[in-house]
Amino acid sequence: MRSIEESPVTRDGKVLVLAYDHGIEHGPTDFAPQPESADPEHVFEIATHPAVTSLAVGKGVAEAYYPSYEDDVTLLSKLNGTSNLWMGEPDSAVNCSVEYAAEELGAEAVGFTVYPGSNHEVEMFEEFREVQEEAREYDLPVVMWAYPRGQGVKNDTKGGVVAYAARLGMEMGADVAKVKYPGSRDAMEHVCEMADPTKVIMSGGSRTDDREFVESVKAVMDAGGSGLAVGRNVWQRENPMEILDALEAVIFEDATVDEALRGAPANA
Repeated sequence: MRSIEESPVTRDGKVLVLAYDHGIEHGPTDFAPQPESADPEHVFEIATHPAVTSLAVGKGVAEAYYPSYEDDVTLLSKLNGTSNLWMGEPDSAVNCSVEYAAEELGAEAVGFTVYPGSNHEVEMFEEFREVQEEAREYDLPVVMWAYPRGQGVKNDTKGGVVAYAARLGMEMGADVAKVKYPGSRDAMEHVCEMADPTKVIMSGGSRTDDREFVESVKAVMDAGGSGLAVGRNVWQRENPMEILDALEAVIFEDATVDEALRGAPANA
């Protein structure tokens, strides 16, 4: 991996990716709690919050909306993704090339999902290798969505499994590894140690209440993590800017959970 401390996708060396690839991965069901979130322009507006270091979207959304926001939003082009209708062993179709992301979309980073433990692991690792090497040619940071899944995985949030996923990110040249929270600060410390010097960020996951969510983010930061990639825990809220204020305080200002939530109503 390479240092991305001065990259547009970081702020003071920290990362907060606003993820909005859910239309491919999960379908319209994710937008039901806040129907306006189905409108990409609504989420692009959220991504102008100063805490957000990049917005992760697929090719079609970037083509349609990013030209209007390129001065205010840093684009992370999500290169692969498969619908929730897929019923086979975990896999992810490559939907966009690094070349297209860089030259046509104006992306300043790329993201790619890998499912270690799937029967399709070998092909996905080879696809990631191509992406990582081409991204180097364009000087684009690479974020690996490192999600162990498939017949070879019994518990994808077990500390050792998450640490293995993060280590794979480092070994394969990812600049940032996005992983699930392993349940405790101690476990997360081990995850970060195994990935160093690759930055480790937590996957935001399903919507939870404010305190539970911010406490998990605080634990990640205290364990040596570099931030967060979050979707539903932001844009499924009625007041997404308020939770982003809290996340900004925890990630970039080293605030306590109570300090971060002081201005955010519970369960907003």
